[in-house]
Amino acid sequence: MAGRYYQCIVCGRKFPEGQGIVIEKSGRVMHFHSRRCAYRFLRLVLERADDSCIKPAIDEVLEEFRRILKERRVEKVI
Repeated sequence: MAGRYYQCIVCGRKFPEGQGIVIEKSGRVMHFHSRRCAYRFLRLVLERADDSCIKPAIDEVLEEFRRILKERRVEKVI
């Protein structure tokens, strides 16, 4: 029984369902065969996005990672 295959939107490589990276956002489903392809795509999106649009999301994610790192440091001290 043949499984479902997807095609990477960056390099065109085909890969089987269950592998690769799938991102669903803004009504689009994007398939990447590797983290390198996902990184290349997302880097370009960030570079081209309008600052006023992306700044709140960047600030929110930065704060989340700062909080996580702070919690890890407290756990190690104890």
